[in-house]
Amino acid sequence: MTTSAPLIDFDEYQNEKAETALSGLGIFNAFDLGRTEFPAIKFIVPGYLPEGATILAGRPKLGKSWLALDLALAVAKGSKCLGVECEQGDVLYLAMEDNKRRLQSRLQKLSPARELNPWPSSLEMVTEWKRHDQGGIEDIRAWAATKQDPRLVIVDVLAQFRGGRGNTETQYEADYAAVKSLQEVAGDLQIAILIIHHVKKGIGETDPFEKVSGTLGLTGAADTTIILDRDQSGCTLYCRGRDIQEYERAVTFDKFDCRWVVQGEAIEVRRTDERSTILDALLEAADAMTPSDISDATGMLRNNVKQLLFKMAKNGEVNKVGRGQYIHPEVDNSLTPHNLDNPVTNSGEGDVL
Repeated sequence: MTTSAPLIDFDEYQNEKAETALSGLGIFNAFDLGRTEFPAIKFIVPGYLPEGATILAGRPKLGKSWLALDLALAVAKGSKCLGVECEQGDVLYLAMEDNKRRLQSRLQKLSPARELNPWPSSLEMVTEWKRHDQGGIEDIRAWAATKQDPRLVIVDVLAQFRGGRGNTETQYEADYAAVKSLQEVAGDLQIAILIIHHVKKGIGETDPFEKVSGTLGLTGAADTTIILDRDQSGCTLYCRGRDIQEYERAVTFDKFDCRWVVQGEAIEVRRTDERSTILDALLEAADAMTPSDISDATGMLRNNVKQLLFKMAKNGEVNKVGRGQYIHPEVDNSLTPHNLDNPVTNSGEGDVL
């Protein structure tokens, strides 16, 4: 008597086959995700530099490397940078545009002898490193594996670290790959990787990201982008990222300490500076001035002057003595030709604020 083979349910077989294929895709559902608790994002420099890959871009010779080295020292020492205290950890600085003599000179300026631990052994540096497609990524992983608390790697600069573009790659794909490889390492190791880069010359885009040299593949692959910029109003540090609140802070470079110092939120600092400029112009004139007069005297935009004068008059910072005419509070009103019923407009300008 022969035994027949068991019948196979074809539909069940197909379902099992499909489930096996899907099991390796990492698919999860919203319900499970909602019940998952994740640790808070770790900041290497509180409020400024989160874990992940961050691009720090700025024009040449503006001071990007000074800022990067100050960040490196602060983390290696567990000291302050940009006004905030950093948790101590191991740092690797890939100074691929520097030499030992220049690095020593800069560290001496940033670490005066009176400081505790001016030369931290937890800050390690190198002036040559493999490119990202020639083993450079693997070497970063190997360095981190030898450290008890790796926290920060600085790549200075991206142009020296990135590999060449493949024959079939677009420029966007090459840019994306160069940063993505670093972003993956940072995510795996839960460290910050700060990538120093340049901005385009003579660019005037309103979106700061457009200033970053190269394609949008760079900022698209990075977790965070910081832009150190300078215009007629001064220097700013602008930041936007996936895990950090967008900010724009006014900064100045202290030439004595060779450190960047945060003055405050850029919009507030500039508003204060502009008000001071208006008050100086009014005090120097010692007579009523119109918004156009102030604009000509200071170089500020006329509409900006009008808006600020309105607010300043409301707050009692300036005195309005006629139709579109203002004086400094310390100037004697009686010296200004006007009367309350029929204000005189000497300039003929009808600014009404």
